[in-house]
Amino acid sequence: MKLSIIELGTVAPGSTEPQGLADALETARHADAAGFHRVWFAEHHLSRMGASHHPELLIAAAGMQTRGIRIGSGAVLMNHYSPFKVAEMFAQLEAMFPGRVDLGMGRATAGPVIDMALQRDRQHPAQADHQQQVLETLAWLYGAFPADHPFAGNPLIPSMAGLPQTWLLGSSPNGSNLAAGLGIGYTFAGFINPAGAAPALRHYRTQFQPQGFGLTSPRTILAVNVTVAETSAQAQRLVGSAKAFYARLRRSGGGAQLPAADEAARELTITEREQPTSIVDGQWPQFVAGSPDEVRATLEQMIEQSGADELMVQNLIADPDDRRHSHTLLAEMFGLSPRH
Repeated sequence: MKLSIIELGTVAPGSTEPQGLADALETARHADAAGFHRVWFAEHHLSRMGASHHPELLIAAAGMQTRGIRIGSGAVLMNHYSPFKVAEMFAQLEAMFPGRVDLGMGRATAGPVIDMALQRDRQHPAQADHQQQVLETLAWLYGAFPADHPFAGNPLIPSMAGLPQTWLLGSSPNGSNLAAGLGIGYTFAGFINPAGAAPALRHYRTQFQPQGFGLTSPRTILAVNVTVAETSAQAQRLVGSAKAFYARLRRSGGGAQLPAADEAARELTITEREQPTSIVDGQWPQFVAGSPDEVRATLEQMIEQSGADELMVQNLIADPDDRRHSHTLLAEMFGLSPRH
């Protein structure tokens, strides 16, 4: 089982966004040394919890500071950008770090202010055309425009030997249909929609049709929020930060900050504190947490039920040292081979 990380540039309580970015790059170096397969950086705008606003910048920085780990986006929000800009950007990153770059594509609203701020034409905002955005990006990368198309015959970097891997990220059945129909990799955000993960990944595998965009067979990643500590009690204390952060989001919206574990313990209601962190009565949890043995048992069930080829972990552990220790325990659990 390949094991990867989605990095948010988490801003530790009492810290700053510059430090959150430095911590994100330290996570990339740590993950590279530990043998993780990929590290992807998120795109979150005006977030107070995460400093990863533009994944391309962190990809370039991480590429300079790592050796073997794949580096990519989780995800570029395609509803805001020109397909040509995205394709050329990631082709250039692939030219800089051959064989290591992933283009993860998604879509999301960042709220009316940011959605408008990201638009160049405020009088005629871009229409919702996610499928066309993704298809045009692939056409630029693979030179797949029809001969009579005005963009045909304009290769991005013709002297480049390879291309970035392309992935569609989603949290609903619609994404699985699009990824399968385009014949590209599919990543499901199980920490957003736990109940939908296994059905969507299974559906993608049955519907997959190669289209000449780099894959001849389906390729899937299950993304899960995971907190591992030496003991179950320690893990439950640490995952309290994630539970309290989401509770803050529900109460106050996007300006919420990540609380320290002790602060989170004071804020959580009994119901929030007792939210399951393992599979109970067949229901997947939003957050997986526990000792190494407990977490491994839960993750193995998720992998078996979803048929995922790869596991990508996210966490909202407040302290960066505890965050990386969780990654270390995961690497040991799955027997990753360190890179020297």
